[in-house]
Amino acid sequence: MREDELATRVVDHYTAVHDDPEIRLEEPYDAEGRRGVVDVYVRVRAPERVDHVIELKGDAAVRRATGANEVLRQYRRMERYFHADASHALRPKLGRTEPGARFRLCFAPTPTCVYHVATHRSLYGSVDAAARVDDVPAARTVAFLTGLDGDPADLGMVSVNGDAPFGSPAFLKAVPDGSRLAESIRRVDDDVIDPEGAE
Repeated sequence: MREDELATRVVDHYTAVHDDPEIRLEEPYDAEGRRGVVDVYVRVRAPERVDHVIELKGDAAVRRATGANEVLRQYRRMERYFHADASHALRPKLGRTEPGARFRLCFAPTPTCVYHVATHRSLYGSVDAAARVDDVPAARTVAFLTGLDGDPADLGMVSVNGDAPFGSPAFLKAVPDGSRLAESIRRVDDDVIDPEGAE
């Protein structure tokens, strides 16, 4: 599954569930001489401004990467410098209780990506969900996309850095039955999905 397919579904989702979202693909940033590009940048108002900064990883990106460290290094760079760019700066607001920015590293629900995340589960699982952009609360999510074939409003994520670690019973229960992710998990060896349960 290619990243442009994932991006199309993400754009369709935000258009379906938010009123007048500001969406940009391949959004560049430049802060402190550090340049980069974010796959999808979405600004919504709910009712306060919330930035969704999304890095997408399909099979080709996972195969090209030297490992999870390289993927996470790119993700951390995005997180560190995207809002440091004056054109994307976030300002604190009194009384804000929800995150003003949501940083997302989303994998395609394919056997290649499932295998990659499974074999690096401790690294991806160690990404702290809580974050800050200066004085603005933020959130981090590392997840598989789900619902790619249905209604765009139903696009979802199954997190690997939350309360349910990859391969755990809670994680597997969160995977929608009959989904691409469920099929991909089934196609990857059981001892990769649950190494402690393998005999």
